[in-house]
Amino acid sequence: MAAPFDLNDDSVVVVIGTGAGGGVLANELAQKGVSVVALEAGGRYLPEDYVNDEWESFGQLAWVDPRTTSGDWRVSRDFSGLPAWIVKAVGGSSIHWAGASLRFQPHEWKAKTTYGAVQGANLLDWPITGEELDPWYTLAEDKLGVTRTGGRAGLPGNNNFLVLEKGAKALGYKEVHTGRMAINSADYDDRVSCQQTGFCFQGCKWGAKWSSAYTDVPRGEATGNLEVRDHAHVARIVHNDQGKVTGVEYFDKDGSLQLQKARLVSVAGNSIESPRLLLNSASAMFPDGLANSSGQVGRNYMRHMTGSVYAVFDKPVKMWRGTTMAGIIQDEARHDPSRGFVGGYELETLSLGLPFMAAFLDPGAWGREFTSAMDSYENMAGLWIVGEDMPQETNRITVNHDVKDQWGLPVANVHFDDHPNDVAMRNHAYKQGQAIYEAVGATRTFPTPPYPSTHNLGTNRMSEKPRDGVVNKWGQTHDIPNLFISDGSQFTTGASENPTLTIVALAIRQADHIARELSAGNI
Repeated sequence: MAAPFDLNDDSVVVVIGTGAGGGVLANELAQKGVSVVALEAGGRYLPEDYVNDEWESFGQLAWVDPRTTSGDWRVSRDFSGLPAWIVKAVGGSSIHWAGASLRFQPHEWKAKTTYGAVQGANLLDWPITGEELDPWYTLAEDKLGVTRTGGRAGLPGNNNFLVLEKGAKALGYKEVHTGRMAINSADYDDRVSCQQTGFCFQGCKWGAKWSSAYTDVPRGEATGNLEVRDHAHVARIVHNDQGKVTGVEYFDKDGSLQLQKARLVSVAGNSIESPRLLLNSASAMFPDGLANSSGQVGRNYMRHMTGSVYAVFDKPVKMWRGTTMAGIIQDEARHDPSRGFVGGYELETLSLGLPFMAAFLDPGAWGREFTSAMDSYENMAGLWIVGEDMPQETNRITVNHDVKDQWGLPVANVHFDDHPNDVAMRNHAYKQGQAIYEAVGATRTFPTPPYPSTHNLGTNRMSEKPRDGVVNKWGQTHDIPNLFISDGSQFTTGASENPTLTIVALAIRQADHIARELSAGNI
């Protein structure tokens, strides 16, 4: 284990957050001999600590510090204090994610070029290409043990998948399988194979699903080059008169304010907390917040176009048994404007337990028809819709100075309005989802609105030109050379795929770049 680094050691890299971005970056740097201090706001839990109970698990893992919401989106009415379910723990949301690991399609790196001008959308091409990321994707797939890649077999299909597959084939869909999942189909990399327990969102009790919590973080610590401080809530990033960052102030587990000096700082706190931290770090030199000369910090917040469809059958499905999201239809992920929208979407199996279906998802908003269907829970099948939503400058994270968290820091306000393209895509997906289930004899189908568990993207986006975004192609902020962003907030556009694989691939690539630049003395 690493001896603790001194607070005054200004040779260390400080990584804020330990999820798919920060946890991987910290380990990759530690493996290369770089000294890293990782600061994590939450506690530390391992598979034996996870709870197979949705409410109890939520209480254990979720980021429940206050937040506020605004905009026309459903979530701001139904869950005003919970705009997004993210994890506050070592491992971040890589504990809670489903495991779906999909590469972007080539055209999705160039959304502005591909889709053209979309009114009200702030589209931009990524400053990198699919070809450039290919080798990093392969490294990420091997790290995560992604099924159906690298010779690794797919997972078996549960009943929820078999129903989806039969309906999809009846509609003529071709790209239907149990997905590319970071869940072992056979023992791999010191992790056992999936035991089909379900409860994938509550933390994998077996460790079959990849999470930085029990892979990258302990491996980084084992090098002696990584120290992880949990219950370390970062307050602000500080800088010198030259405008370079010099350290990070944080509240430790006793509530005392500490300052860890740093040679370089990487922010990986999710698309809500990362811009909040940059904005809360405003100073006389950077009155609008750090790395914000473009005014783009916090803007272009994306959460994917989501929704779900449930169906009731005359026989039991028991959709909760087996891997939650091992099942996907990819045919609609193409770009085909003849459908009435740009970009595309995936349909993925989903099951939620009764307590979440009945309470957390507010069936009152869905009407009595849905609550009566809950009596048929055993006979239900379900799918989740995830598609590319449009970045909009007005969809943004700001700091709400009227509401403070337990540390006295202004909280994030999450403002989101659906773009007409998102609405058109969702309606198309609802129609297709219902048709899939009707094709196999569903007695009733229920399109259900989006809920807080989502993919948070954008808000510190990559751009070729400094005026268009916050970071360059390496996740390095345009304004401050030794300040990096390493999470989903650097996404220029969202694509239709679940983002974690791309976050991990970018983190591996970024670690390679940072280590090279540090040893060359460029940073």
